[in-house]
Amino acid sequence: MPQSINCRVGCPESEAPNTKTRAWSESRKMEAMPSRCLFLLFLSTCKLSPEVVAEVQESSDGPGAQEPMRLTDVQAAMEFIAAAEVAVIGFFQDSEVPAVSLIHSVVQNFQDVSFGISTASEVLAYYNITGNTISLFRLVDNKQLDLKGEDFESMDATKLSRFIESNNLRLVTEYNAITAIGLFNSMIPIHLLLIMNKASSEFEENLHRFQEAAKLFQGRILFILVDSGVKQNEKAISFFKLKMAELPALAIYQTLDDKWDTLPITEVLVEQVQNFCDGFLKGKGLRQNHEAKEKTSKVEL
Repeated sequence: MPQSINCRVGCPESEAPNTKTRAWSESRKMEAMPSRCLFLLFLSTCKLSPEVVAEVQESSDGPGAQEPMRLTDVQAAMEFIAAAEVAVIGFFQDSEVPAVSLIHSVVQNFQDVSFGISTASEVLAYYNITGNTISLFRLVDNKQLDLKGEDFESMDATKLSRFIESNNLRLVTEYNAITAIGLFNSMIPIHLLLIMNKASSEFEENLHRFQEAAKLFQGRILFILVDSGVKQNEKAISFFKLKMAELPALAIYQTLDDKWDTLPITEVLVEQVQNFCDGFLKGKGLRQNHEAKEKTSKVEL
């Protein structure tokens, strides 16, 4: 069962849960260590039943098609969550609470998120729900984020939308100033960035391979897409000391100690990404690996 976190709605705008998040947003004007400040400026800116699969697919058929799915038992809820990268479920003690209509009001704004509602006592108990709660479940780091208590009572459409946007992390998350909040709030401290212009003709093919590589490191590394064609993303390029001529490139970063490495590429290859990540996880940058191989070659010669 996913780990549960009580997420305060005000985190993005008021009191952040940790130092990185406080330093992260340029709009907050908070002080940070020089190296972290530079990078955070960038970041501010199972086998399923056919019925469940059909419901989830129908929800993404297009604008106007999605409606929250009624989850009447634990099995239905588990399958619903497993079928989506990101799912939002309203757990209510009865179906007459105002939050039911609130969920209906934001559904159409998030076509890539699956929405559900449950008033079944066995479902609420299974997910440790003791009062009216809206929970976000995400596959990439196996998290359950709960809006409850005071946060739930003060909820409106704007706050709910902000909560979903900032925590909408996926197998590959596209960077923007909102998703960056969720990235630094995640318990996964290592981030791999693909810095590439989305307007390039090779983008879709490279993105597909990047997504395939992401599956190999799910739960260990967050995979992030950074569009180098967006001017606001230039800070990321400068932080990693990359020149425009060196793009596309991979950049890997550890939030705990600001350790990072880069690898300019001509195209994304799954094996290449795997080797790059494995080297970093072992505490050895790819450049160091290359240097070691070169030294070994010279000795052999």
